[in-house]
Amino acid sequence: METSEQLRISLVQADIAWEDTHANLAHFGELLHQLPPTDIVVLPEMFSTAFSSNATALAETTDGPTLQQVKQWANQYQCAFVGSFIAQEDNQYYNRGFFVEPTGNIHFYDKRHLFFGGEETYFTPGNNNTIVSYKGWNIALSICYDLRFPVWLRNDHLKYDILMVVAEWPTNRQHIFETLLAARAIENQAYVCACNRIGKDGNHLQYSGGSQVIDYRGRVLERLTDHTEEIKTVVIEKYPLESMREKAPVWKHADSFTITI
Repeated sequence: METSEQLRISLVQADIAWEDTHANLAHFGELLHQLPPTDIVVLPEMFSTAFSSNATALAETTDGPTLQQVKQWANQYQCAFVGSFIAQEDNQYYNRGFFVEPTGNIHFYDKRHLFFGGEETYFTPGNNNTIVSYKGWNIALSICYDLRFPVWLRNDHLKYDILMVVAEWPTNRQHIFETLLAARAIENQAYVCACNRIGKDGNHLQYSGGSQVIDYRGRVLERLTDHTEEIKTVVIEKYPLESMREKAPVWKHADSFTITI
């Protein structure tokens, strides 16, 4: 895999049909016709079903229709895809994040922090961080509610350059979402790329989007339009990130800790 000083990241902010995998795969397929040349496409959390706890009816294996379609897109557009879906494995259900490369190689991350209510009742939490090496960049995967837990996402010894956050974060907590995104970027000296949905789900929750790319100083490089389906692409650069880390090596003063799973 070649190393790239610049990386093009495309966020796909969209509405999601409630518990309708076929409709969502078709809808996102149409949206992707607008996709410019890019390196990574970021989709919202549970983009093929919406954020539902109806795991027994909606779960798929890793060779189910959602990942088969994502693999096809990755090959067609020759870029990587990031998102999550409802996965079933060994009679357990996971909110499973994925990073699908154009070659078809897939990396998985199971959401660690499950939201109180339906998700924590029907899903199993993950117990491992996932960091993907792609085009010379180290990319950490996270999902929505994980964003509230800085210890879990701590960039210990600068293991990652980009934190991906796929989300279905509702409008009534939008300020919290955007504040936490900036905080995670600043404290971890890393880019943060977050993709959130819009519209209303089957539980009558509203989503306004606020998908964005934030740099390592907490500055918003691009923010998508509220309540609007759109794709925006941002170019991020590695040299300024590495230069800032060298000039202000605050990561060296981070406290050591051990997470008990």
